[in-house]
Amino acid sequence: MPNATLWPAVGEGPKLDDMRQRWAKALAGREIDAEGYVATHQHDGPAHAQGWPFPMWMQAGGVGWHFRPIGVAGYEAPPATTQGWKFAGVVDKGLGAKGWQFDLNSGPATLETPAFAIDAHLFPFLRLNCWATGLEHTKCYVEWSTKDEPEFAADRRAYFESPPDASFEQPRELRIMIPVLNQPGWKGTITRLRIGFENSDHGQLVVKSFHVACDTRQNVNNLNFIRGCHDYFLWTDDVEFLRSQMPRVRTAMQFVDHEFQTHAKKCVYTTWPGHEGRSGVQYVNGQKQIVVGQGIGSNYWDLLPFGGEDALATVYYYDTLRKLAELETLVAAHPEWKVTSAGAFNPQELLTFAEGIRKHFQQRFWNATTGRFGTIDLDGNLHDYGFTFLNNEAVVFGLASPEQARSICDWIGGRRTVAGDTSTGDDVYHWRFGPRTTTRRNIDYYYWSWSAPESIPWGYQVQDGGAVLGWTYYDLMAQLKTAGPDVAANRLAEIAKWFDETQREGGYRAYYAKDPARGSMQGGNSAGGLGLDKEFIESVLAPQVMLYGFLGFHPTYDGFEIAPQLPKDWPELTVSRIYLHDSVIEVTVDHDGGLKLRGDGKSGGELIVHAPAGARLVSVEGMTARLITP
Repeated sequence: MPNATLWPAVGEGPKLDDMRQRWAKALAGREIDAEGYVATHQHDGPAHAQGWPFPMWMQAGGVGWHFRPIGVAGYEAPPATTQGWKFAGVVDKGLGAKGWQFDLNSGPATLETPAFAIDAHLFPFLRLNCWATGLEHTKCYVEWSTKDEPEFAADRRAYFESPPDASFEQPRELRIMIPVLNQPGWKGTITRLRIGFENSDHGQLVVKSFHVACDTRQNVNNLNFIRGCHDYFLWTDDVEFLRSQMPRVRTAMQFVDHEFQTHAKKCVYTTWPGHEGRSGVQYVNGQKQIVVGQGIGSNYWDLLPFGGEDALATVYYYDTLRKLAELETLVAAHPEWKVTSAGAFNPQELLTFAEGIRKHFQQRFWNATTGRFGTIDLDGNLHDYGFTFLNNEAVVFGLASPEQARSICDWIGGRRTVAGDTSTGDDVYHWRFGPRTTTRRNIDYYYWSWSAPESIPWGYQVQDGGAVLGWTYYDLMAQLKTAGPDVAANRLAEIAKWFDETQREGGYRAYYAKDPARGSMQGGNSAGGLGLDKEFIESVLAPQVMLYGFLGFHPTYDGFEIAPQLPKDWPELTVSRIYLHDSVIEVTVDHDGGLKLRGDGKSGGELIVHAPAGARLVSVEGMTARLITP
C-alpha cells in the first residue's frame, strides 16, 4: 500500500505531506512485542490481541468472560456475569461502565474462574483486557488446574508483565496476552484458571474480559513492515525516519529468521498452533470431518490454511531479503546518516541467501502436473487450487523461472488448460476486472469454522473462484513481464470497459445489485464473491500498473529508475504529479527511448535517472537531472 499511496501528489503546500505523515506515523507506531513479532492492527475480536480477529474462542469451544461488549459488530462474545467466580485479597466493587471493578489489598490477591473443561492444545494464549492503577510493580501470573491435576500449583503457572498504569478514563483498555503454549503444564483438559497478584499494593483493577485465545498471529506481518519501511524511505528520502526504524526493521527480520527457521528450511516454516498448513475441513472415505483448531489463516486470505511450508509468505520473504539488503547497503554507504550499525545484516549475505530461497522455491513449491505453484503443509502435502494470487506474485517478485512464469501466465491468460480445473480458458476472467482468486473448486481446504464451503456456489465466495480488484495489479504486472505490453494493455482495456459500465449504472453496488448473475459483492460484514469497495481499500493497487509497469518507474534514494514497456499503439506515456523526495515531477517516455522530465522547481538537488541502454534525455524543465545508462 505505501507504493500505491505515497507517490500521488495530492493537494498543494503542506497538504502534500499528509499521506507521508500518515505512513510515517503508521509504520513508526506499529507495535512490536518483546520477541520481535510485528502486530496486526485490525479491529478487535475475541482472539489474539495482536493477531487476526478470528477464529474466535467461541468457534473453538473455548471459554471466556466478557463483562462489557467488545464494540465490533459480528465479533461480540456472549455477555458474562460474575456468578461462580471466587476471589481473595480484593474488594469486589461490582460491575461498572467498563467492566468488573476491584480494589486490591496489600498482599497476595487472586481471581478464580468458574469450572469448565477445554482442550489445552487448542488455546495457546490467554488474554486479559483491563484497566489498572497502582499495579506497576506487582508480580502477576495465571495458573490453572487440569482434569488430571485438579488443584492449582506453581508448576502450572505462567507469569506476565505487570500492567502499566492505565487510567480508567482512557478509551482503550490494556490488552495483555499471556502465552501458555510452551508451558509444560499446559496440556490435557484445563478445568479452571486463576489470575494472581503476589504483592499487590492497594491497586485498582477493572476487568473488561478474560478469555482463552487461538493463535491468530500472522506470519507475513514482519515482512510487510520491513517492505513498507523500505518503500517509504525510497519515496520520501526521510533519513530521520530510517534512523529511527532501522533497529526495529532488524529486530523484525531477526524474529522471522529465528521463528520460522528460514535458514534451515529455506522457506517460511510456520509451526504455530493451527498454522501448520493442514485443513480443518477434510474428507475421509467420502465423509466430511471437521478438525477443530486446524487451518488458521496466516495472511490476507484468512479462510485458507497457508502455513507450514508457506509458499506465499516465502514470496514476501524473498522480496524482503532483497529490500533489506538495499537498505543495509545504503546505510553502510552513508555514515553521515548516523544510522546505528547494531544488529546490521550483511547485504551481500542477504542477496546470496535470497538466491538460495529462489532456487528452493522453484523446486519445492512447483506442481509439475499443473504447471504452477502450490503451498505445502507440515506433512509434506502440496495444496494447489489454482491460487492465481500466489502465482502472479511469484512471477512479479522474481521467484519463478522464465519457463515457470510463461507456464503460469499462459494458464491464467487462458492460453493453456489445466486438467481438473473448474475454470479454464476465458472463464478465468469471468469477473472481467481480474482473474478468479482460484481456478479449481475448493470445498476441503479451509480453517475449521468455515465448515460448509460447498453451500456457496462457485465464484460467490472471494476465496473460492471469486476475485478481488486489488490483486489485478499483480496479474497485469505478471502478464506485462511475461506476455508483453500488448497483452497487458489489452487486459487493461477490458478492465476499463468493465469499470465504465459499472459507473454508468451507478457504481459497483448498484451494478451488481441489478442482476445476481453478475456476481455478489463482499464488504461491510457481508460475504460475497467480489472484493471491490468498503474494506477492500487495496483496489487502489490496480491502476499502479501505469507507473510501475508500463512506465517502469521505481524510486531510488538519489532519484529513480525507469524501464518503460509501451504497447505498440501507445506513441508515448506521461505520468504526472509524482511526488518524489522533495519534488513533484512529470515523466514522459516514448518508443524511441526519449525521456522528458518536468519538475516543480523545488528540487533540492540533482536527480539521478537510471535507464536502459538507448535512453536519452529529450528535455528537462524545472529540475536538474542526470541520465545514467549501461
